[in-house]
Amino acid sequence: MKAKFIEVKSNQELDKLFEQSNEKPIFLFKHSLTCPISAGVHQEISGADADVHIVVMQHARNVSDAITQRTGIRHESPQAIVLKNGKPIYHASHYDVTAADVTAKLKM
Repeated sequence: MKAKFIEVKSNQELDKLFEQSNEKPIFLFKHSLTCPISAGVHQEISGADADVHIVVMQHARNVSDAITQRTGIRHESPQAIVLKNGKPIYHASHYDVTAADVTAKLKM
């Protein structure tokens, strides 16, 4: 199965994802449409067997800022964060993001 990308456009949607992380791990991906590194990482994670809740920086900078505030993880793009019970259990940026790592963390 390939990744299913679901764009997160509002803080209300983000709130729901934090709630859902109490039931199962949630994968957030910060992505820039203008960054070639982000494009490469997007392609890499498209192979993950997961729902990818994507925050496109050009569409939802406020959502990205809310993630930073709620997790304490400094913003980078591209950036992957896996939430469980409302807390980050994994984060990586740039070429450190791999589909295998994300998939493994989502099974925790």
